[in-house]
Amino acid sequence: MFSISKLKKSQEDEGVPRMNLPLLPLRDIVVFPHMVVPLFVGRDQSINALSEAMAKDKSVFLVTQKNASVDNPEEKDLHRVGAVGTVLQLLRLPDGTVKALVEGKSRAKITEFIRSESHFRVELEPLAEPDVQQTEAEAMVRTILETFKSYAKVNKNIPKDLMNSLKAITDPSQLADTVASHFQFKIEDKQSLLEAISPVERLTLLLQFMKTEIAINEMEFRIKGRVKTQMEKTQRQYYLNEQMRAIRKEMGSDDEQAGELDELERRIKKKRMPKEAANRVRQEFKKLKLMSPMSAEATVVRNYIDWFLALPWYERAKIRTDVTEAENILDQDHYGLEKPKERILEYLAVQALVKKIRGPILCLVGPPGVGKTSLAKSVARATNRKFVRLSLGGVRDEAEIRGHRRTYIGALPGKVIQSLKKVGVNNPVFCLDEVDKMSMDFRGDPSAALLEVLDPEQNSSFNDHYMDVDYDLSDILFITTANTLPDIPLPLQDRMEIIRIPGYTELEKFHIARGYLIPKQLKVNGLNDEMVTISDNAVYTIIRGYTREAGVRNLEREIASICRKVARIIVKDQPEGPVRVTAQSVGKHLGPERFRHGQIELEDRIGLVTGLAWTQVGGEILAVETVTMPGKGELIVTGKLGDVMKESARAAVSYVRSRTPRLCIDPEFHKKMDIHIHIPEGAIPKDGPSAGITMCTSIVSVLTGRKVHRDLAMTGEITLRGRILPIGGLKEKILAAHRAGIKAILIPEENEKDLADIPARVLKAVKVTPVGHMDQVLEHALVLKEGEVLFNEDADLPMGCVVPNGVENPPEMQIN
Repeated sequence: MFSISKLKKSQEDEGVPRMNLPLLPLRDIVVFPHMVVPLFVGRDQSINALSEAMAKDKSVFLVTQKNASVDNPEEKDLHRVGAVGTVLQLLRLPDGTVKALVEGKSRAKITEFIRSESHFRVELEPLAEPDVQQTEAEAMVRTILETFKSYAKVNKNIPKDLMNSLKAITDPSQLADTVASHFQFKIEDKQSLLEAISPVERLTLLLQFMKTEIAINEMEFRIKGRVKTQMEKTQRQYYLNEQMRAIRKEMGSDDEQAGELDELERRIKKKRMPKEAANRVRQEFKKLKLMSPMSAEATVVRNYIDWFLALPWYERAKIRTDVTEAENILDQDHYGLEKPKERILEYLAVQALVKKIRGPILCLVGPPGVGKTSLAKSVARATNRKFVRLSLGGVRDEAEIRGHRRTYIGALPGKVIQSLKKVGVNNPVFCLDEVDKMSMDFRGDPSAALLEVLDPEQNSSFNDHYMDVDYDLSDILFITTANTLPDIPLPLQDRMEIIRIPGYTELEKFHIARGYLIPKQLKVNGLNDEMVTISDNAVYTIIRGYTREAGVRNLEREIASICRKVARIIVKDQPEGPVRVTAQSVGKHLGPERFRHGQIELEDRIGLVTGLAWTQVGGEILAVETVTMPGKGELIVTGKLGDVMKESARAAVSYVRSRTPRLCIDPEFHKKMDIHIHIPEGAIPKDGPSAGITMCTSIVSVLTGRKVHRDLAMTGEITLRGRILPIGGLKEKILAAHRAGIKAILIPEENEKDLADIPARVLKAVKVTPVGHMDQVLEHALVLKEGEVLFNEDADLPMGCVVPNGVENPPEMQIN
């Protein structure tokens, strides 16, 4: 059938005209001898190699790269064995690439790489094939042909006339190369076939690869068959299901999803609900079974039933009634806030004694940042309840609370029912945040809708518009938060227990920063106590100079800013010891101080009195100064004062005019001079009656020419008869005075009971004197010379008093 060569063919017989050829590296292809293959060449070196081959004898050496992704292969990137080939045709394309048709001639091995400027050249050693035994070669050839015939049956891409072409090949080496070129082997396998010099060895290796490829193709064929069978089965089931649906429709049954309805019915039977809710669900389920599943109404009914099944009608969290443990948890989370904590512990104590108690409605009122919402979370943790929060800020629609009627498209229950579904129990801590930020419009008044939710006598039967059945909210511990009490409607206030959180004192802020904020920010910023130390004076400096707030949000931000600055220093400079933050270095980290707190005067002055004021961010000292000037008795009040404060000034003047004989003041002063009362920091609005005694003292001081003690502050409302009425914000005012260095404070007698809220260390440092009449105030405030008497005991003999000369200001009151 074929002849076997007994001698090695010479180099000339192999078709290698010379052994120094240009090199053409190939990607993802191995060219065998007797193989004609088209190549698309785009690399400059390869194009230059083909150009040289065409310019000479068209011979080029074809070798495969080890890694096809290498664009500029070097010697280490190429195999050593390749094929000497002839360029049959070369076509240059418009995009700059070249299409070449090459034919492999013989095997050769690279012995030396020759690098030129444009491409590689190589020195080659031809690989002569050894002698083979005729019988062994003939047996291998027959096996190869039979195996290829089996492969052609599996792979439909093999041309039908290829088998006849293979039978006509008489050379076993050529047969092996031809068969290898038509198989989709791996590049590594093809290269091993190319490097196999012995025809028998090559045929044996080829047979092994062919059997593996045939096994893979057969497995792929079986997989495709299974997939096809499965797809046909699925299509058949779909077809049968469609037929069953059609049959049911003809029989008058619209129950398309009997299995789902059965499952829904099991859930309804298993769910524990009140009798009213269970009856409603059963009625809706009967309607659902009679409806077409494709109708919009069926979807509405199904969603309605799902809401009933999702609500926690009887699911409860086990409440912790251990008062001691709850107290420890509250103290761990928050410093101070004694009244809210006391109220929660009272509730837990009653809960431990009584099995059933209606959940209280607590309203925490205070400025932003004092921990109202976080306190509600701590209450949940202390009582072992789940926590759910609903923000009411900007809510205008009543349906947000009560839900929409089911007649509306896309109707849903209100936020209260939605939150209960989310939390999964019917006795959580429910925080209604920013209850004072609600408003009303044409869609209704949400605050009115909250009346039923927050009424302990009614919320046991709360009726949501969507659910339309009563739901028991009495086990919920409602905690509402607000910034200002007047913005909450009075009917809503009446249903809640108001707990005021006035804001933190400077001392409380210090302890909060030390115990909570600094450890938290050190952890957040990757620091610890060994890397940074913050002194107590630094904390006080941050509180006084960089924050002005009732809460601690800005304080935490400033501490976080310092921690970030310190972290940068540690990473950049890597200091040996801890970075120390002192009161002097705070300005380096945070810049100049943003706020200043009032300071007392350096000396006693006429007409200059220190008052006390309350703000939302704490107390402040307030300087009141008065001057007189020739005029017609006009009262001038400046400093951006409100109407109430202006009325207090008029009342003070009227009181002084009524007491001129007793105070030894010229009775005609209101006709001869104008009085100007000014309160500095005029850009800040000020109002309230508590500066009445302060302005009165300032007027008496300037009219009598007596100085006022610089280290004395006062607060109180004055009447026309000189009585001192109580005021609010006493705690914040006394703390502000203590911070400013005040040594003595005058307060109304009726505020003496409020001193119980003042820290003992403050009361020890400041002398607080209750006063009931303006005469007492003047006795404590005005500086008298030795032997001088303030009041004329005989009010009918004013001429015995010494009156300041004329109407000119004393030299101490000259304002530069």
